[in-house]
Amino acid sequence: MLKRKKSMQMYEYDREVQQPVLKCSICNGEQVAGFKDLRTGKFEEVMLIRNQSDLQEFMERCMVSTLPKVY
Repeated sequence: MLKRKKSMQMYEYDREVQQPVLKCSICNGEQVAGFKDLRTGKFEEVMLIRNQSDLQEFMERCMVSTLPKVY
């Protein structure tokens, strides 16, 4: 059987209020992609980054070319 590739759903966020970032743990190296509220500094987790393809997928969904790291 052939499986259809799921269409990629874009993440919707307010570009004036939120910024896509990569939150990295200093202790264990875990990386989580999400959105940081620029007013309050609150971080909203969206997906766990396990490898480079996960990171690339998140960047494509957000339509950005670079992600700042937050520790």
